[in-house]
Amino acid sequence: MPANLKPVPDRLIVLTFDDGCKSDVRNVAPMLKEYGFGATFFVNDQSWKTDHYMTWDDVHRVHEMGFEIGNHTAHHPSVVDLRRREFLAELEAVERHCEAFGIPQPTSFCYPEFQFSPAAVEVLAEKGYAFARRGPFPECECESEGMRGPVYNPAENHPLLVPTTGFSGPHWGLDNLKWAVEKAADGKIAVLCFHGVPDLDHPSVHTDLENFRTYMSFLRDSGCTVIAMHDMADYVDIFTAQPADRLLGS
Repeated sequence: MPANLKPVPDRLIVLTFDDGCKSDVRNVAPMLKEYGFGATFFVNDQSWKTDHYMTWDDVHRVHEMGFEIGNHTAHHPSVVDLRRREFLAELEAVERHCEAFGIPQPTSFCYPEFQFSPAAVEVLAEKGYAFARRGPFPECECESEGMRGPVYNPAENHPLLVPTTGFSGPHWGLDNLKWAVEKAADGKIAVLCFHGVPDLDHPSVHTDLENFRTYMSFLRDSGCTVIAMHDMADYVDIFTAQPADRLLGS
């Protein structure tokens, strides 16, 4: 382990929030601030969405509250379907908005629809992204309305293919959160995905506000270390020890 890295503690949890729902600025960020937790908010170019999503002024407010803003592409396409130049355009549109609003250039990325490809990993690496979160598959068959997934093992998973340990929805509850926390041990990290709290446009990934407070209280009372995605750089050597992730092929 490089001298500047911290050992991965048990119960290390990464909180991530996809799509930039309005509830991120109204409900989620203030509550996380109250609990003293870190988190990453993955945003798109909000101009094409409904008023159930944050404006870039809202995104700037979340940044000013101390949270990481990550890149989720401009228009939420599956990267599997994109040519290289198209993927670059999707990334750079969000990067330009961040620059315009005084938000640091993103170093964390989230694959829309949980879809990834080796070609996308190459582009992200060239652009200087440190971490990217994929979904719970192929290890687990993806289901709607919440599910469990693999825990992130820095010794096996490439940092640009970080698996989702659990994503919240109507079928996801406190028992699943407890399971994820138990899995965050022996050098492994549980990476959790939420969408809106509430999510008014996508009921299949909705999280009730009171349930969310129960989840955050459990993390606090269980002594979890709760961080943003970019904070994993304190624990993971992303420069000299990238594993040969089987998902990248030969």
